[in-house]
Amino acid sequence: MNASSAWTRRTMLSAALGSGLAMSLPPLLGHAHNGKPLAATPLSRLDLPWWKHRWEEKQRELRQKPVDLVFYGDSITQNWEKTGPEPWQNFAPVWNRYYGHRHAINLGYKGDTTAHLLWRIENGEASGINPRAAVVLIGANNFGKLRWPAEPTLQGIDAIIECLHRHLPKMQILLLGVLPSIRNEWVDAQTVALNRALPGRYDQRVTFLDLRALFMSGGKVDRTRFLDIHLTPPEPPLHPDAATQAAMAQAMEPHIARMLGDTPVR
Repeated sequence: MNASSAWTRRTMLSAALGSGLAMSLPPLLGHAHNGKPLAATPLSRLDLPWWKHRWEEKQRELRQKPVDLVFYGDSITQNWEKTGPEPWQNFAPVWNRYYGHRHAINLGYKGDTTAHLLWRIENGEASGINPRAAVVLIGANNFGKLRWPAEPTLQGIDAIIECLHRHLPKMQILLLGVLPSIRNEWVDAQTVALNRALPGRYDQRVTFLDLRALFMSGGKVDRTRFLDIHLTPPEPPLHPDAATQAAMAQAMEPHIARMLGDTPVR
């Protein structure tokens, strides 16, 4: 691939994610680039003003306070910062209950893929800190917007784990499976395939946790577990509501407490 072609692909990728549209890009965007799929290639979104602003703010936050626990992810992670007024959108009290006393930092960015998280880790989000634990939840946007399948997404997660080990070799990682959603059958199949490949894949520093059971009712994904149904107009169920993320926090708690060496929140 020549430089012009690479630039074009990156520009299309950034524009699509910046638009917030649940669209599919041309399949070429999922193909190998310099021997790796784009899902495992560090990609910046600094051309998007809001993303650049958040990244700069988070760089300052990382330098200004102690960090024991890091949450790496996309909008589902970023949503921990949301406040009400409606109960379904009031996440901050849950964050404060479980993580407010733990020197935790939220490094979730709306729309990010494995490629964007990899860029962030390589460019400051794992530097100058010494956390004991991290929670990693990434991959939903690979499937939904870009239609990068399970295999390149798995390679992207491999690259993220390797990068975290390289920068923070003593840190424990709680790796979450991509959460269920109600988008389309292709996304469902890729989510299942990816999550089946993750258990036992990494060394003892990585614990895998599949939270799928929290979203199921009667053998189906329960749409009432998502905030998207409350939006105007409603959107396909993808983002857990505040009550569901409280259930997620409780399910993660034994693992996080073990990694931090503290007392589990009840």
